Amino acid sequence: MLFQWGMRRQKDRMNDGVQQEGADHSGEAADVPEEPLSPELAVNIDIIRQATGESSDIVIRRFSLGQETQMKAAIVFVDGLVDEKNVYEFLLLPLLTASFPLALEEKERFQWIEKKLAAVGGIEQVSDWKRLFFNLFSGATILLLDGAALAISASTKGGQYRSIEEPQTQIAIRGPREGFTESLRTNTALIRRRIKNPNLWLETMQIGTVTQTDVAIMYVKGIANDDIVTEVKKRLARIDIDSVLESGYIEQLIEDQTFTTFPTVYHTERPDVVAANLLEGRVAILVEGTPFVLVAPALFIQFFQVGEDYYARFDIATALRFLRVLIFFISLVAPAIYIAATTFHQEMIPTQLVIAIAAQRESVPFPAFVEALAMEVTFEVLREAGVRLPRAVGQAVSIVGALVIGQAAVEAGFVSSAMVIVVSVTAIASFATPSFAIAISARLIRFGLMFLAAILGFYGIMMGLLIMVIHLCSLRSFGVPYMSPLAPLIPSNTGDTLFRVPTWMFRERPRLINQKNIVRQSGGQKPQPPAPSRQG
Repeated sequence: MLFQWGMRRQKDRMNDGVQQEGADHSGEAADVPEEPLSPELAVNIDIIRQATGESSDIVIRRFSLGQETQMKAAIVFVDGLVDEKNVYEFLLLPLLTASFPLALEEKERFQWIEKKLAAVGGIEQVSDWKRLFFNLFSGATILLLDGAALAISASTKGGQYRSIEEPQTQIAIRGPREGFTESLRTNTALIRRRIKNPNLWLETMQIGTVTQTDVAIMYVKGIANDDIVTEVKKRLARIDIDSVLESGYIEQLIEDQTFTTFPTVYHTERPDVVAANLLEGRVAILVEGTPFVLVAPALFIQFFQVGEDYYARFDIATALRFLRVLIFFISLVAPAIYIAATTFHQEMIPTQLVIAIAAQRESVPFPAFVEALAMEVTFEVLREAGVRLPRAVGQAVSIVGALVIGQAAVEAGFVSSAMVIVVSVTAIASFATPSFAIAISARLIRFGLMFLAAILGFYGIMMGLLIMVIHLCSLRSFGVPYMSPLAPLIPSNTGDTLFRVPTWMFRERPRLINQKNIVRQSGGQKPQPPAPSRQG
């Protein structure tokens, strides 16, 4: 009996010496009964209070249904998760003012109530406790009636959400200023504003046996590869974890390769970037509570592209992409090249420059590798401090700290001026990389290349780069080669890689991502000047 269950739970809570049973592996709380709802209102309310530990944010409002009758009822909602104005105006007020017919049977009563609550969306009849608590903590208001073993769940989601703002991690000079928020429905609406097509499908599931986090996948039916969509669903359904608090949890559980520094799932805060990827045949994964949306499959060259490339002229976008690749290469190998050149290959440096470097290093007691390692670690500490400190002082501390420490280290003879310049250029290059995920990969690989340069010189650098390229070619993102369309080479898709062709030449979608509906636009859209008019 439910009443006996409630009394037993109250007795267990009073016995402090007895260890309470925890949740099982499935993540369902042991305090949630498996029996259906009770027809007694008082028993149902007591179970809700006991199961939630009499939490202060659980609001229970008792009332009598109708004006002339005295049927007892109650609404239950979580303060902060609902829009209280909708609860009282469109749910509670119609029930208080309406004349409730007592002669109706239980099923007819709920049908009558559903008609009276037509102004409220998402009406659902609930008969089990698991579904009731899930709806309750998802922002629904639960209506309980005395004498009925059913409840009505009305969607009244609300509460405070961060307003739509410009993304902080992907700032663009030209383009939309909208960015995703922590609200799942706000994020899906931002995407639908850009793709007004019924083929944009959205499927929602709950992941996390304790948190029950809403996770949604979006794709354009007819453009997305069905095999990739099926693989995404399969990997999401395979996740068995107690909590999902950010999209990074999902990313680490669905990626193809774990032991790699390179990201194989793309994430972004920009709705226009997600919409563009959906139209190329990719799948978007949205997680409640985070503004970062995952996009799969991801390609290596994708991390050097920004949405602004497609809003500018093709020649400007191409030049900027080549610059970003050069910046990435500099952030990757600059300290290693300095170590190799000053330690093993002095003949490759111009005579006057090598004399100047030798004069600077005359008072430095450490080899070039130790010198570079100390400066790189020091700068990483400053960068991490700048991120963690309050925004008002973080930037000032990192800039002033780098200048003061660098100048003091040179004057004290710990490092040379040339090394400070190399480390500074490397740091600026890592900041200029458009994607933080690929920039932090370069920061980690940089230390390995520095070690190889200290041992084998330029031979060590070339060996490290060769191993990195082989590793990149071996990676897959949901079965798609990570280096495509460069390796394997797909000539028809190379127009949007290191360089960008004019927009009117984008006739096909990426082939390895999309295996059907390849045609993106019809030909013959090349701009043509008007024919000269003939004067009579």
